[in-house]
Amino acid sequence: MGFCPFFFRSNEIYNMLNKRSDKLELLRIAEAVASEKSIDKELIISSMESAIQKAAKTKFGSENDIRAIIDRKSGNISLHKVLKIVETPENFDTEISLDHAIEKEKKNDIKVGDEIFEQLPPVDFGRIAAQTARQVITQSVRAAERERQYNDFIEKKGEILSGTVKRLEYSNVIIDLNRAEAIIRKEELIPREIIKTGDRIKAYCYDVVRENKGHQIFLSRAHPKFMERLFFQEVPEIYDGIIEIKSSARDPGSRAKICVNSKDSSIDPVGACVGMRGSRVQSVVNELHGEKIDIVHWSEDPATLVVSALAPAEIQKVIIDNENRRIEVILSEENLSKAIGRRGQNVRLASKLMDYEIDILTEKEESEKRQSEFKDKTDVFIKNLEVDETLGQLLVAEGFSTIEEINQAPIEQITKIEAIDENTAKELKERANEFLKKEKEDIGKKLKELGIDEALISLKGLTPGMLVTLGEKKVKTLKDFAELSSDELIGGYDEIKGKRFKVDGYLEEFALTKKEADDLIMLSRNIVFK
Repeated sequence: MGFCPFFFRSNEIYNMLNKRSDKLELLRIAEAVASEKSIDKELIISSMESAIQKAAKTKFGSENDIRAIIDRKSGNISLHKVLKIVETPENFDTEISLDHAIEKEKKNDIKVGDEIFEQLPPVDFGRIAAQTARQVITQSVRAAERERQYNDFIEKKGEILSGTVKRLEYSNVIIDLNRAEAIIRKEELIPREIIKTGDRIKAYCYDVVRENKGHQIFLSRAHPKFMERLFFQEVPEIYDGIIEIKSSARDPGSRAKICVNSKDSSIDPVGACVGMRGSRVQSVVNELHGEKIDIVHWSEDPATLVVSALAPAEIQKVIIDNENRRIEVILSEENLSKAIGRRGQNVRLASKLMDYEIDILTEKEESEKRQSEFKDKTDVFIKNLEVDETLGQLLVAEGFSTIEEINQAPIEQITKIEAIDENTAKELKERANEFLKKEKEDIGKKLKELGIDEALISLKGLTPGMLVTLGEKKVKTLKDFAELSSDELIGGYDEIKGKRFKVDGYLEEFALTKKEADDLIMLSRNIVFK
């Protein structure tokens, strides 16, 4: 950081301290530095006073409390030794008794706790003291400039900043913002984007961090908010608040989705964002180096929204689980690849856009899944409650999915099922209760046999059944679990060379949502890697 050239010449500071220069020169120096660095003039003068105080202590002794005062109008410098009034002085360099202070000041209205100031004579500080003073002033001005820059940029967090590429460091890009530098980390750049020194560049300011030696400004071109702010600049209706951006998701450099809504029913939010002949959206696409952008019309109804988010695929049926924020989308075989997208990109972005987990099924898969689920639940009731197939199917058809649900259900709820009387209902509940007790005992034994670590057993959110399944898959410690991914837990679909195949998850049978799986894994990682 440069300062006024005349301000740092040692002989001028030397003259300033020894009062051979024009007294008003101090004020002119303070005003010049304050103007150049955009900081408060008073802070410059205060730093000069601190510097003079430090230099004066080399002459009068560091054990003294010395104050320097620069007159804000004339520029006169006065030095004082400060003494605190106490009842019984212990350090006579900095303390004075009340009686002695009254005698010295010729005043009766002073009291214990007050301070008195002894005028000190002007002295020749010497060149070493002048150099010390210069260092103090330099440090104070630099600290003030760093604080001013931090305050300037913390207000710009969440905005797009423009600058010039100053240099490249280990694949990171250093941006010159005129009065400060910012960094775009490698992972915050758009993939395959070519950036050269001297290029003019825009980026989203997502964080400003205060540090001991200044501050760090972090920029991103891959952040979803970067795309949102570009639309904010290109679409006047968004700037005016008529159209609002509800959410966005990006696969930087490839594809993105943005969800918009209009507060004015007469304005089409999608059309406004596209612009005349696509001019507005094209400006954003150009800045994002050709990233394809899908603009989605927002709806309060998740079913309507998911149909728009998965376009151009045509959806036949949507099943929504709001409690677990999960959506099943059923469509024809010919629409499957459109809905999933290349390597699952389309459905992944739609899922992020809606904050719902989206499962894509063909009609055949959905039918097979329902039949399989119905048969599996029926078999559980037949095997463990010792009922015939007809009664087992009847219980499943009436909405019972687990033995625990039967155990907790009131008698009245079960007897509402046709062909089940009160005695049968009581017998079902008794058998359910006995089964659950035995299951708990068996699982406890099984966990010991499998050697499941106590820390994993104690992890909140994992049921005994899940623990047994994990143990059988050789996941026996909390560290083993922490190293899993959510896909390994709940399963899913993948696509290789155009062929779609099912990936089984360790805990798929327990119907965990992706969020629940992510939360469990993060909880374990926080414990293991803290």
